[in-house]
Amino acid sequence: MFLSYQNGQELYYEIIEGDASKPTLVFLHEGLGCVAMWRDFPQRLCAALGAPGLIFDRVGYGKSSPLGKPRSIHYMHEYALNELPFVVSHLIPERDYFLVGHSDGGSLALLHAAEQPARLRGIITEAAHVFVEQETLAGIRAAVLAYQAGKLRGLKKYHGGKTDSIFKAWAETWLSAGFAAWNIEYALPSILCPALIMQGEKDQYGTAAQVEAIARGVKQAQTAWLAGAAHAPHAEAADETLHQMAAFLRAAK
Repeated sequence: MFLSYQNGQELYYEIIEGDASKPTLVFLHEGLGCVAMWRDFPQRLCAALGAPGLIFDRVGYGKSSPLGKPRSIHYMHEYALNELPFVVSHLIPERDYFLVGHSDGGSLALLHAAEQPARLRGIITEAAHVFVEQETLAGIRAAVLAYQAGKLRGLKKYHGGKTDSIFKAWAETWLSAGFAAWNIEYALPSILCPALIMQGEKDQYGTAAQVEAIARGVKQAQTAWLAGAAHAPHAEAADETLHQMAAFLRAAK
């Protein structure tokens, strides 16, 4: 299904049915992700809780409209403070909700939560970033080389004709000189809701410093490390990730 957004753009979304009396789980994909790349994890987590869910492609991704302008160093703020509130207010009005964000989606969840939305009950982040690390940049440079060598052709299955533009926007923004000082630690003390901060022990895009910084800043944060997982615990350690997320969500309800 599609939701009309600003400047004629459309956002693709899917609804997962569940008990309407329970908070909705809103899933926020990674920097090169989309609805389809979550695979069946959202459905499994919602089923474990009997909760409804909402998954959507941000502008520029998946089945949503292409980027309408060059990406700025403030792109995560724009998604978190403009697009996400629009989606929530139009698709789940008057409903309480949790955010489950992966990578960029985790950073968006933190920024959104710092605004203290009245109906936000809690957040879960996987591999979120709150500042730029050399490990992150090294991982992105490696991805650029792989993309140039044709090793990431599978992304076209998900983003179609938008693949080159969204990959370029992602890589060039993170590797730009202007983004080197990007840091959202200032926003963390404003987050009052419960937060579960998750990261794979083998994450190639970030170190323990990210988790430690978030845990220091967020008042009600708990952390979880996923053994054997890298940057995508929900895919690489799906059962354990689901178990820990479900336990957090049950306790936070």
